Amino acid sequence: MMKKFRTKITAMMCMMFCLVAAGVLLTPNTAFAKKITRDSQAESMARKKVKGGTVVEIDKDYEKGNLVYEVKLIKGTREYDLTYRASNGKLIQYSWEEHKLNRSTKKKIISRSKCRSLAKKQVKGATVLSLRLKYDDGIDQYKVKMKKGNKNYELDYHARTGKLIGYEWEELLKPKNSNNGYIGVEKAKQIALQKVPGATVVKAKFDRDDGKAVYEIELIKDIYEYDIEIDAVTGKILDFEQDTRDDYGYDDDYYDYDD
Repeated sequence: MMKKFRTKITAMMCMMFCLVAAGVLLTPNTAFAKKITRDSQAESMARKKVKGGTVVEIDKDYEKGNLVYEVKLIKGTREYDLTYRASNGKLIQYSWEEHKLNRSTKKKIISRSKCRSLAKKQVKGATVLSLRLKYDDGIDQYKVKMKKGNKNYELDYHARTGKLIGYEWEELLKPKNSNNGYIGVEKAKQIALQKVPGATVVKAKFDRDDGKAVYEIELIKDIYEYDIEIDAVTGKILDFEQDTRDDYGYDDDYYDYDD
């Protein structure tokens, strides 16, 4: 009798352990547990993130050696872009852009300090890296770049209404180790610093430009910010851009005109 009782207790304990283990494995709160292998998986995840959105495009690409799924959606007057890491289904980039813009307003351009305040309220605790007034898409816009933790942010504000018309955050990925013959991000930083001596690197990432492996380096020095694109295999500088950053006492009628 005692032996049967012990057997029942043992069986019940085993059953309870299995149920608990199953609960842990099946709980919907388990972070990034699903590997993405099909477009339909990425589409489903994007639809849950942007409820009511219509998926218009799905692409596969590589970022720092990591396979990613890029999903574009439309909802109302906004266009959304979401990027998921294939290995674990984690959302690593999220952005939206407003397409219905007020181009007829005659209001005065808000000050840079006002725009900076709006950005800091939008991304609490972030550091403002640059703030520029530009004329883009037929309107005056403030472009704000920020950083918080392991994420970079870019915010676009209508310079006359103060309305947020574009928003993006991107997680800083670590390069995936592989014997691919790439020069490495540290070497790319050195090349960029040789091009702009005395500058500070604020962002460095591996990317693919039309299928070509490149390193994109952002630097700041004095009143300028620099964007440099470097061939990931040869180390050759493919593109170099210089622009004025932050206000540094410049008047609000200073513009950068996009082509």
